[in-house]
Amino acid sequence: MAEPGAAPSWAGVARKYAATLADTNGVELPAGELERLLLAFAGEVADSIPPPDEGALLRFAALFGAAPIGIALADRSGVIVEANAALAKLLGGTAESLAGRHLAELAATPQDTGRLRAGLTRILEEGDDRWTVRGVHLDHRVDGGLITNVTLAAVPGDTPGSRFPMLMAADADDLHLLGERLLHQNLHDPLTGLPNSAAFTARLEFSLASAGESEIALIYLDLDGFRVINDGLGTGVADQVLKKVAHKLKAVFDGPHEGYDGYLARLSGDGFGAVLRGPQLTQQHAVTLVDRALLDLQEPEYLHGDGIGVSASAGIVVRSAAGDGHIEMLRAAELALHRAKEAGKAQWMLFDPHQDARDRGRYRLGAVIAGALENGEFSLIYQPTVKLAAQDQIAAVNAGLRWRHPEKGELDSAEFYPLAQTTGMTVPLGRWLLAESLAATARWRDRHGDAAPDVCIRLPKRLATDPDLVMLVKEQLDRHALPAQALRLCTDRESLFDERGEVLDSFSVLADLGAQLVLTIEGSSDLELIPRFGLPVRHVILSGAVIEALAEEPAEADVRHLGQLVVRAKELGLRIGAEGVRTARHAHRLRELGVLAARGSFIADSATGDEVDEMIERHSR
Repeated sequence: MAEPGAAPSWAGVARKYAATLADTNGVELPAGELERLLLAFAGEVADSIPPPDEGALLRFAALFGAAPIGIALADRSGVIVEANAALAKLLGGTAESLAGRHLAELAATPQDTGRLRAGLTRILEEGDDRWTVRGVHLDHRVDGGLITNVTLAAVPGDTPGSRFPMLMAADADDLHLLGERLLHQNLHDPLTGLPNSAAFTARLEFSLASAGESEIALIYLDLDGFRVINDGLGTGVADQVLKKVAHKLKAVFDGPHEGYDGYLARLSGDGFGAVLRGPQLTQQHAVTLVDRALLDLQEPEYLHGDGIGVSASAGIVVRSAAGDGHIEMLRAAELALHRAKEAGKAQWMLFDPHQDARDRGRYRLGAVIAGALENGEFSLIYQPTVKLAAQDQIAAVNAGLRWRHPEKGELDSAEFYPLAQTTGMTVPLGRWLLAESLAATARWRDRHGDAAPDVCIRLPKRLATDPDLVMLVKEQLDRHALPAQALRLCTDRESLFDERGEVLDSFSVLADLGAQLVLTIEGSSDLELIPRFGLPVRHVILSGAVIEALAEEPAEADVRHLGQLVVRAKELGLRIGAEGVRTARHAHRLRELGVLAARGSFIADSATGDEVDEMIERHSR
């Protein structure tokens, strides 16, 4: 049924003229009138047939002519009407010489002639759309039999229900070579030509499954700081360096060695892996090869006049093939590599299962920090700073984090904070620390008035450089109706002078708002940074060796050095404190030299919020 508004179908046209011819009231029509009606009928039927898609015909013709496989189009009886150039080339003749031959006559043997005739029967008489057979011998004009893969297919004709056979043939040798080429591309790195990670994994699995009692060594190498070469000299030079690296590593690891075999692959951008297998393989063999490789890589390669050398770190796993599977072995090698990187790079590390067990526990902590924060497992812990002239008066409290772990109990920040840095959780932890410590400060001020201490916070670097830090601090101060002076931001030389100066920029803005900047110093060079760069510092905290030297009976030089620091700090208008003060005697010496406040075990290493409340209460009485 035609769509509304569309031209009537040819069946509709036929019904129309049949009704016209039937409705003659018994009068016989003249021959001329009948001819006119029949011609009009034929014209309308022709008009009702949709025109062919000329674009599709052109595309088919182009595909037929340019196809890399041989194609022959035949009539209903199987006689070739047209053949493309690829089929003519495959059979050593011309397209014109193939026209008029039966498709089955292309076969070189009676057996293959019968196979082609059977295929034609299936697609033309039994209704199959496609028939494929491998290893068909076709008749080559010069060479005789040619082994091919043949597909017969039925293509629709111009009239409904009509079907015509089409033959497609390809040289089996060419297909095999193409398959081999594609397989090589899928399993090899295009830059270095080495096997890729997929091939490496397959080789490792095979080695583990077939090594019997042999030893297996897995070596994971990663270039150190390769980004310097990539960013500094460009990707073109970096690619050439990678090729050189691959060549050097291949010379060390790949191929047969005495008593064992080696297999090298490129696993990632600047990561390489090697599998060693053999009955005489030992841990020392693996270590010797890695030492040689790391030494070879350091030898500079000259590219465009630049002598470029690289260093690498390596993780090594050596065990019997009867151990764990390939996934666990890859994981072990990667962990050993990470430890080599953490230990200073340009070295190798052997996988240590005992260290791995310890690391698993630590890493599990790092993985669940987010959930612990959401579930309220973190709390504030404080380190009180007291006035040395009146040690019952708290001048400030340094706020930190403690984790009440459901299985491991209370964990200090040193036990989880490095993991938070690795997982990127320092920012949410820092935001929570800031919000909760200012809320606690507001409660103390409401309850104790002027006796309430300021709160001092050391922000993680990632949060200290956050562009939203100033807005975040201001929001928290406003929320708790606190003056900016109630907040002290503690930092040190290394943190303050980051390479982009972002920490200093943020803290300078906060200092302009009224927050107090506290700088931890260990000597006069740190102290002189303040006037040199015009730092908005209000307090300095003496730390490290300069304070420890006065814990016991101090040398005169140590006393003189600390005294000079105090004098200079006073000249700069700074308030002077100290950390790491152990005993009352230690605190007394510092007070005599002019230090105003201190924190440490002489008062309390740490205090809960309730304990800080009690200390403030005692001072208020």
